[in-house]
Amino acid sequence: MANTIECDVLVVGGGPGGSTVATLLRKQGRHVVQLEKDRHPRFHIGESLLPSNLPIFDALGVMDKVRALGVLKLGADFPSQEGNYQTFHFRRALGNTPPHAFQVKREEFDQMLFEHARESGVDARENVKVEKVELGGIGQVVAWAKDAAGEDLIVRAKYFVDASGRDTLLGNVLKLKRKNDAHQSAAIFAHFTGVETRPGDDAGNISIYNFEHGWCWFIPLRDGVMSIGCVCRPEYLKQRRGRNEEFLLATLAMMPDAVRRMQGAKMVSEVRVTGNYSYTCDRMHGPGWVMVGDAWAFVDPVFSSGVYLAMHSGKQAAAMVGAALDDPARERALQGDFEKRIRRGVRVFSWFIYRFNSPVMRTLFASPRNTWRVEEGVISMLAGDVFDSPPVMRRLHLFKLIYATVGLANLRRWLGELGERRRQAKVAFTGGNTPVDPA
Repeated sequence: MANTIECDVLVVGGGPGGSTVATLLRKQGRHVVQLEKDRHPRFHIGESLLPSNLPIFDALGVMDKVRALGVLKLGADFPSQEGNYQTFHFRRALGNTPPHAFQVKREEFDQMLFEHARESGVDARENVKVEKVELGGIGQVVAWAKDAAGEDLIVRAKYFVDASGRDTLLGNVLKLKRKNDAHQSAAIFAHFTGVETRPGDDAGNISIYNFEHGWCWFIPLRDGVMSIGCVCRPEYLKQRRGRNEEFLLATLAMMPDAVRRMQGAKMVSEVRVTGNYSYTCDRMHGPGWVMVGDAWAFVDPVFSSGVYLAMHSGKQAAAMVGAALDDPARERALQGDFEKRIRRGVRVFSWFIYRFNSPVMRTLFASPRNTWRVEEGVISMLAGDVFDSPPVMRRLHLFKLIYATVGLANLRRWLGELGERRRQAKVAFTGGNTPVDPA
């Protein structure tokens, strides 16, 4: 006979988005059940956090735990026009974001947040997979799940939060998931030791490199580990033959500045590959339910936005769900405000992400100018300040104008890049062996 639980909110997913919404709802005094289909620790990529994460860590009460796990990140560096690199330090951001962030091993970070949710009073369970859900509005949610031993579990909840990451439970059940027609990429990555870090206080910074078919990240982690990966056009990654290790090293060899930092490097993990992963769901919410993080949408991780967007949407969803439970008549309006906010932030990141590999964007990042404080506005975006700051938004609009002006001056090249990006968005790559799941 199935075990039955009744609760205020059922959260599906044990990543940063799910643990954030579960913990904050519990802090409201709600009875929260959180179900994760796997068991922590579990490998995930998406190790670079943003300064805008830090206020959320404070709200959760986990700042000291994150600090103990993480490597201090003061900024990000990109290739410069002079052939070296240009560092964008977070301390130069326009807004009120903290001047630093952290790099973390995701298996440790995700496990810490999940266990913290449990310590906060959430009924957080691992190895429990939700197989079916019925959504009848507030107070009329029923989910059927099964644990690792094959035992059945029925959860009756007032509200349902889908934080299932790339599994996007409701996106698949309700047939809402749509491949992103504007941008697609695929990735190959591994962990190394013996990789040269940046000097001094910048040793924990993320480094970004460009090559013909995409871009590459270097993310310093604890214990001398460096996460290195290449995000590629799907068509390029489909060409790989033989061992993934050889293909990754051959790809890195296209970036001499990156190779110079790897003279004494040793690969200490398997090489992982993920296929096309940019998508959006047609809807973000409905009567008695809401999606957070990757359950709703995922875009290319070039600006390390995934974990932040997942946790930010989790924080906002907790406030929205709590208010809807207190006053069900306001649910539709509350959900509308929530959606506008989340779409606005994703839209800001996406505009930059879709164009990052273009010649125009590479030129602008390689030789930044702070006229009208536009560079500081871009740094604010890199810090995650994409929701509430009119001064930042004004500078980003100016940056878009600069981008268009430079593009028009090189019209043929600009149009060629646009056509290639749209063509690549139609290329299917399904040869991955691991998910990229910040949610």
